[in-house]
Amino acid sequence: MKLGILNADQVKPEFAKKFGEYPDMFAEIFRAVDSDVTTVTYEVVSGQYPADIDEVDGYIITGSKLSVYDDVPWVHELKSFVKQLHERKKKLIGICFGHQMVAEALGGKVEQADVGWCVGVYSNQLNKDAESYGLEGGAMLLRSNHKDQVTELPEGAIVLAGNDSCPIASIGLADHILTFQGHPEFSEGYARALLNMRREIFGEELFHTAIDSLGIEPDNHQIASCILDFVSR
Repeated sequence: MKLGILNADQVKPEFAKKFGEYPDMFAEIFRAVDSDVTTVTYEVVSGQYPADIDEVDGYIITGSKLSVYDDVPWVHELKSFVKQLHERKKKLIGICFGHQMVAEALGGKVEQADVGWCVGVYSNQLNKDAESYGLEGGAMLLRSNHKDQVTELPEGAIVLAGNDSCPIASIGLADHILTFQGHPEFSEGYARALLNMRREIFGEELFHTAIDSLGIEPDNHQIASCILDFVSR
């Protein structure tokens, strides 16, 4: 399987030395599940896209420091590409910003959450439709770090999982789109580094709650396996 990673951000240099860039994180978690998986990166911030949509089996949109409603040329260009992928029914996975990008591009709505930042490990309750997308077990645990969230679904999309702080934490659309607000690619070390970097932004109470939650083992490998199974269908 060959996956195209639509990279929408760069890791801070001091973190990249230790944890890699976002495409590296995805490649690592997928190869831990299936050593035959290969990835190719498209730097969408620089306007890099595939010459042929079908040169990979499916696409993954990464997280980003920007918001999907930012009036920035590359954000608009990525929205257009998402629409193309949807029209072609190409397999598409969205993670965090990518989850929000898919929703916004296809007619949903994304905005800053009333609850503020959602950081740390969250348990997301799976809905009845989740099993048809390969999500099992009643709940999924993922590391999160976001302030924006999807508040309205695009036409035809269904909620697969959510929690009180983020009711739309995973979306499925037809048989070619699957998205997650959480980060299956984040290691504990990288999640901790991000929390420490933004400690003053979060405030002490939220920071310590999030740090304490990192002791909970998330379902990274299970979600990575689910994504690969979904793309291979």
